[in-house]
Amino acid sequence: MNILSFNPGHDGSIAYLKNNKLIFSIEAEKNSNYRYSPISSHDVINILSEIEEVPDVICTGGWWPREEPILGSVQHVGYRGIDKNGIMIRQQRMLGKDIHFFSSSHERSHLFSAFGMSNLPKGSPFYALIWEGAIGAFYEVDSDLNIKLISNVLNEPGNRYTAIYGLADPSFPKDAPFSRFSDAGKLMALSSFSKRSIPSVSEEKLMDFLLDSPHVQLSLYNNLENSPYYNVGIDDEEFRNFAGIFSDRIFNIFYGFAKNNLKKKLPLVIAGGCGLNCDWNTKWKQTGLFSEIFVPPVANDSGSAIGTAIDAQFYFTGNPKIDWDVYSGQYFDIDCKIDIEEYDIFEATNEKVADMLANDLILAWINGKYEIGPRALGNRSIIAAPFKEATKTRLNDIKQREQFRPIAPVCLEEDAARWFGCENPSPYMLYTYVTNTDALAAVTHVNKTARIQTVSPTSNINMYNLLMAFKNRTGYGILCNTSLNFNGRGFINRLSDLTLYTIQHKLDGFVVNGKAYILKSSPFYKKYQEKNSA
Repeated sequence: MNILSFNPGHDGSIAYLKNNKLIFSIEAEKNSNYRYSPISSHDVINILSEIEEVPDVICTGGWWPREEPILGSVQHVGYRGIDKNGIMIRQQRMLGKDIHFFSSSHERSHLFSAFGMSNLPKGSPFYALIWEGAIGAFYEVDSDLNIKLISNVLNEPGNRYTAIYGLADPSFPKDAPFSRFSDAGKLMALSSFSKRSIPSVSEEKLMDFLLDSPHVQLSLYNNLENSPYYNVGIDDEEFRNFAGIFSDRIFNIFYGFAKNNLKKKLPLVIAGGCGLNCDWNTKWKQTGLFSEIFVPPVANDSGSAIGTAIDAQFYFTGNPKIDWDVYSGQYFDIDCKIDIEEYDIFEATNEKVADMLANDLILAWINGKYEIGPRALGNRSIIAAPFKEATKTRLNDIKQREQFRPIAPVCLEEDAARWFGCENPSPYMLYTYVTNTDALAAVTHVNKTARIQTVSPTSNINMYNLLMAFKNRTGYGILCNTSLNFNGRGFINRLSDLTLYTIQHKLDGFVVNGKAYILKSSPFYKKYQEKNSA
């Protein structure tokens, strides 16, 4: 069965399943489009050109508010719904073929993406946590995939979490209609600066106000003009303390409920945008409440198209599981010619690239198809040596973002326990670990943690071989790994964008599918050449 699935709205994506296998998942923000973009007609046309037959099933997920029925016409299901009210099926005619149209709720898309992509076999009972901008709920799912809502623990946890960044940031317009989506990731970084765990009396009142209201609306700022954190600035030490305290409070609301109510020691699958909070994911592992934890690399809405496709597959075939690979995006587009006067061009042996990185060059690294989800996992990455604080500063300058933002390490799987205490594979950069050496300043956050990606020969052979070469050169099978993108845009996936980025953002060069292009004008490259010719 072939299933083509759309998440048309926020974090728009299109997924294609063929005979229980994910063939591709294409996200609207990729290819240097704006972050969090919806699907456009251009995306649909491109995708239709990549499939060779009319699908058996077309799917769309539910979304709000524009998916709600107007004048009685129901085209899609809604945002919430876990039983039969969360599914719609009808016959559809497409290109001369009778097909099925399937729509299921946004809530179900998260749940099915998390279970369908997990290692849990069909028939495994489990708990699920969906926490995101709007939903904050626990579920119990039995061996027949009957879903029981245990509790809506906290409405809109993601929106509540994000709201305090805009409160403190004087550049954020207090009459804006909605928080900036990018603020959640920034707040996650800021909360790591917290040095205080006990809230003040005024902070308790502020948290009560932010957590007790039924909905998070930005009109709340009108009631907070007397808050000590109103436009105080994100560099304020006490606000950073509060960011950590507020983050812990939201987590503890869910943890407290789980501790008191989830007693069966089942696995827990996590989905929704809050599933990208690495600190929270790590805390769930540390609770010991569940037999295992799984978070998909597309925990946010970029995985909703996959989840709806899995839901449809389960409905029509009884199979809720898929084969998938995190590198299921699109191949890199060589859409222009390189100006050979600007670059030194040569075959990029791993030894040569490792030597350049060890001498402080910072390079873009492109291989194969891009990663699904928002995290760069070694196919659309900027890489650098992990040793110097100055490297982290330069990387944040290249990415045109705040200096409090951490840089993640990519590490040989077999070395992760030695340097980070990571005993199990962590291939999707979804958990934090404590760095146990002072040698890795560029990838160690202020609280001594790192959000690592581990790499094995089977998960990413090209990155693995480069890390082995870097280890032979320096003793460390670790590199800085951050996403290759213009600020506010998805991954770069065209050569024309890459060459523009390299010059504008002052990279030293790039490696595309095994060939190196190093800017002759780069001062770091000139220094490297002088050293080698001496």
